[in-house]
Amino acid sequence: MKEPIHGHDVMEMMIASGEKYSPETLEKAINDKFGPDARFFVCSASDMTAKELIVCLKGKGKFVGPEDAFTTGTEHVCKH
Repeated sequence: MKEPIHGHDVMEMMIASGEKYSPETLEKAINDKFGPDARFFVCSASDMTAKELIVCLKGKGKFVGPEDAFTTGTEHVCKH
């Protein structure tokens, strides 16, 4: 099994892309970059699929903008 990927890596991918996402387009971008079988973690949760990570990050207020065109910013990436 591959090493789990931190949610920060996904947020940094979003920032670097300059794109705006919907949950569906973000899930596709995550799967394209990290693979459909990748698992993700954050400080408070682990072993998440891309879809579960998106729900988690959204619930933590990490996304900015409307549901169908959101992004994130460096101020939302915790530094620990």
